Amino acid sequence: MKCYLRRMRSKDACPPRKPLKKIVWSWLGAFVGIFLVASLGQMLGPAQMFIIGSFGASAVLIYGAPMAEFSQPRNLIFGNLISAVIGVSVYLLCGNNIVLASALAVSLAIAAMHLSRTMHPPAGAAALIAVIGGDTVHSLGYQYALTPVLTGSLVLLLVALLVNNLSSNPKRHYPRYWI
Repeated sequence: MKCYLRRMRSKDACPPRKPLKKIVWSWLGAFVGIFLVASLGQMLGPAQMFIIGSFGASAVLIYGAPMAEFSQPRNLIFGNLISAVIGVSVYLLCGNNIVLASALAVSLAIAAMHLSRTMHPPAGAAALIAVIGGDTVHSLGYQYALTPVLTGSLVLLLVALLVNNLSSNPKRHYPRYWI
């Protein structure tokens, strides 16, 4: 037990705060991206049907850490899309058992993202939302994977391409890779 607990000791110090410029670019991207997704949803119908919680986490990655592997376009788009399809499929197959469906949706989404090299942590939430999202989400069926998930992801990506490349910092230029 002592040996196991030793593994949890700090191995490093907390990194310093990011420069204010980076914080401002991250804020701007997140504000514009989420604002546009929510606005689009409001124009098309009730905003709560279009914007989903996982978009907040996607915004943290693509605007706050645009150079991270998880933040790259293929991960954002395909990770979210694959996970949403898996979530809907699992709900349709065993939605009467929410506990099992929740566990299956997230775990299968992780496995699929590993296999397809599209790991995007917020996509686990997209799969879970397909299961626990309630009647509004369930009534969408596979449409959920297209709208809001794919459409919202594409809007966030367009804003990331614009905002992250406005910076003069070459370490912020986005993306690192497409495919």
